[in-house]
Amino acid sequence: MNKKAQKEKLYRITSILCSVFILLKLTSFGLAEERKAVEFENDIIPIFTKMGCNAGKCHGSAIGRGDFKLSLYGGDPKSDFEEIVRRVNGRRVNLSKPAESLIVLKPTANLKHGGRMLFDEGSESERRLIDWIKQGAKNVKCRQLKYVKVTPQRFVVSKIGAIAQLKAIAHYDDGQTRDVTAWTSFVAEDPSAVDIDEDAATAEVRRGGRHIVVARYLSAVIPIVLVSPLNNQAADLSSGTRNNFIDEYVLRLLAELGLPTSPLADDGRFLRRLTLGLTGRLPEYNHESRVSGLDREAIIDKLLSSEEFVHFYTLKLAKLLRIQSKNDKNGVATTTEAARGFHNWIAEQLRNGVGYDQISKEIITATGDTTKVAPATFYIAVEDPQLQTEFTTEAFMGSRMKCANCHNHPLDKWTQDDFHGLTAIFAKLTRQKVIKLNPLGRAIHPNSGEAAQMKIPGEAFLPAATKDGREAFAKWLTARDNPFFAKAIVNRLWKSLMGRGLVEPVDDFRSTNPATHPALLNKLAEDFIEHGYRLRHTLKRIAMSATYARSSVPVKGNETDDRFYSHMIQKPMEPEVLADAISDVLGLASRYGSEQYGTRAVELRDGSIRSDALDILGRCDRSKSCESTPSSTGPLSQKLHLFNGALLNDRIGAVGSRLDQFLKAGIRPMEIVEDYYQKALNRPPNEQEVRFLSMLLNQAKSPKEQRNLLEDFVWSIVTCKEFVTNH
Repeated sequence: MNKKAQKEKLYRITSILCSVFILLKLTSFGLAEERKAVEFENDIIPIFTKMGCNAGKCHGSAIGRGDFKLSLYGGDPKSDFEEIVRRVNGRRVNLSKPAESLIVLKPTANLKHGGRMLFDEGSESERRLIDWIKQGAKNVKCRQLKYVKVTPQRFVVSKIGAIAQLKAIAHYDDGQTRDVTAWTSFVAEDPSAVDIDEDAATAEVRRGGRHIVVARYLSAVIPIVLVSPLNNQAADLSSGTRNNFIDEYVLRLLAELGLPTSPLADDGRFLRRLTLGLTGRLPEYNHESRVSGLDREAIIDKLLSSEEFVHFYTLKLAKLLRIQSKNDKNGVATTTEAARGFHNWIAEQLRNGVGYDQISKEIITATGDTTKVAPATFYIAVEDPQLQTEFTTEAFMGSRMKCANCHNHPLDKWTQDDFHGLTAIFAKLTRQKVIKLNPLGRAIHPNSGEAAQMKIPGEAFLPAATKDGREAFAKWLTARDNPFFAKAIVNRLWKSLMGRGLVEPVDDFRSTNPATHPALLNKLAEDFIEHGYRLRHTLKRIAMSATYARSSVPVKGNETDDRFYSHMIQKPMEPEVLADAISDVLGLASRYGSEQYGTRAVELRDGSIRSDALDILGRCDRSKSCESTPSSTGPLSQKLHLFNGALLNDRIGAVGSRLDQFLKAGIRPMEIVEDYYQKALNRPPNEQEVRFLSMLLNQAKSPKEQRNLLEDFVWSIVTCKEFVTNH
């Protein structure tokens, strides 16, 4: 090739490269210009959320405010765009004079506004709004938010007054990230404990303990945990008793909080706590075990294999599943036969050690005559598919999804599609004595007014041809990687023994209500799954821990602890357990409806059986959740009846009672006293109690006066805090 040809070739190559460069430059310039476009969802809605405009107490309420309604926390950007740009004849935006738009003038207080001034003139918020309107107030969206990472997620400080610098980074589907700290709302769960400086994006810890700050950006709601010592002096827990992984996690947090631990409970108190916790029964007093010591693991195994355990935990599941007969309402009724059959079926599953996953699957997918197919009774506990969605998600997921009925859940991930998609699954069932598929059943989505498509919560919609979505739901629910199912039940088992859930309330699992010990909850759920979803295994794991065996008596430095397990929480006996315990101590059984005399309250197979005693003691109405609805009688009514009511007064000294038999047999008064202490409290009276009661009884001038004193003593035993709590 000659020099001229080489020169021409080089020129052509250079020209091509220049053209490519110019093309790339123009393309990148266009992309840059596109990225500068103000996006309605990613740029404008965060302003409303940050300033509280779309909160429930402002324009995000169900009816809005001042004829201006926004979706709650921007959950429905499309409707928000229509509200701002299209409604009231487009008066909220002024395309020819953007700075004079109502959406700008009102929050800057340049025009009368029902609320306060939200941002200053010249602020970034105002500039964004004006730029958006200048660009035509379009519903532009160049990228989709994937998630938001907030730092720190957990902040442990050594002293009060420490300040955490908060930061929020948005991650988008195009791989880009953006610092959105300025547009993220940070709200302290307890403003008296944590001070938030919104401008500086800082959180100052003002009080010791574990505190939650909720960060919100668009649909992302993220909790930040702040931990500060509750005591000035550190607690050395390196030598604390560690029986299993539970103790490791609990002691780790106690050390961070500076909380010392109470010593382990003695054998007598531990045995009473354990027997009540696993069987709902008072233990038999054993003098020899107080001398030689208890084989705690052997006793735990014995109690877990007992029929009393089956009765007690059947009662707990019966409350959770709202098993009771009821009158016909809107065509839905639960017969006594169906209620008792369901109760018996639960008992049989527990008796045979069936895994909780299998129990749940059979309940959710049950079809047939409720008097013959016991689990099908689950579908007539409530009156309609929407209530069934609320009931099912609370019972099996520990999640209150009902907020997503009317709008996307403001504090959780659930959307209206999730709620009405699951409701659509349950709408395919009849709600009568015979549970069967109803092909015409449907649930109406409130946004579209059309039939909702069946959907697994948080997952994909089911194919339109799906006839019965319960199989898919049950499979998803009980899968090993389901984030709710195992945690919900182990959390309930934890509360059953420990007096408080790791997540509390136990039916309110959400990211903004984190567990006090998240790693422990995860480990308990993993351990539960690995051991075949066996309830007994997890109960034994908890009962064998040193955390469970700790005394309920506080020591200096942990007196205010009510959730970190530095000492055992004293919890009231359940109404049925207390009723049985009172009967055992008094020596006279209660009568429940038409049940055979001597039937125990924890053995009742129908929650609607009439019983004034159980109503007085505060049993729950199973037509609603027993976990979140307080008793209609309330604690005051219960205390008044115990103080001076027929529940005790008519039975303490009645013919055939324990006291009546002792007195007729001529048993010495102090021997009677000792027997009641052993029966009710699983211990003998201490020296101070012996001196006081001996002096009191010796002052009696007649057998009648002595009997009256003993009746008063028995009353005091069955109403004292030591008796009515599982301490």
